Amino acid sequence: MDLGIKDKVALVTGSGRGLGKVIAMKLADEGCRVVVSDVDEEGIEQVTKEINGSGGVAVGIKCDISNPVEVDSLVKKVSSDWKGVDILVNNAAVLDNLAPIEKMKDKLWLRDIMINLTGTYYVTKACFSGMKEQKWGRIVSMSSVAGAMGGFGQASYSASKGGVTSLMKTLSLEGGRFNITANSIIGGIIRTDAYDIIREDMRKRLEKRTVLNRPAKPSEVADVIVYLCSEKASYVTGNEIYVTGGIQLFTF
Repeated sequence: MDLGIKDKVALVTGSGRGLGKVIAMKLADEGCRVVVSDVDEEGIEQVTKEINGSGGVAVGIKCDISNPVEVDSLVKKVSSDWKGVDILVNNAAVLDNLAPIEKMKDKLWLRDIMINLTGTYYVTKACFSGMKEQKWGRIVSMSSVAGAMGGFGQASYSASKGGVTSLMKTLSLEGGRFNITANSIIGGIIRTDAYDIIREDMRKRLEKRTVLNRPAKPSEVADVIVYLCSEKASYVTGNEIYVTGGIQLFTF
């Protein structure tokens, strides 16, 4: 099925590995020119090489999304080499700060908000004007079931991801008249390297709570994101799309 995004410029943050890598590769498979961006230079190089080696088109650019100067430089370089960003997937985030709120370190709270929420704001803001000028744009941001429901010991992550969902709703309102859609993905448990470091007993508890009794394959989440980036989803905006295997449902 032709998704109507051949030759579109797609920027995927946090795409040096994991889910971001899969998203970038799937967008390349649809004919997009992909900007692979991350703080991990080795990951950027590997993913870019894989895409170009398989017949796709990609460039890799290192960027810390919590630094607005680096973000502006990234978007200007993309605009100079190709053109403005058509598709933005905000995937970059951190999830390694787990503690009850009275034990949470303030510096880690601030770091998480700065990367997960403010970083998403910086990148989206830098791309938004170009989307308005060309009267076409797709913005998809990774949120989380923790952002929708809360998560014990995840105050900073939950708050930042809840903020991402609200930000996308606001951008859908601001972008609608310019043919820009903005949606968020409520992700559940996903089989990435990050999932593998969770204690085995905790993984089993999470999987048991999920209706499908398993974590998502990264490709299952990426497929939904690519659809939302396409012309086929031109009337879908301001939504939080649950790709969770039903973990948010009441199950026994």
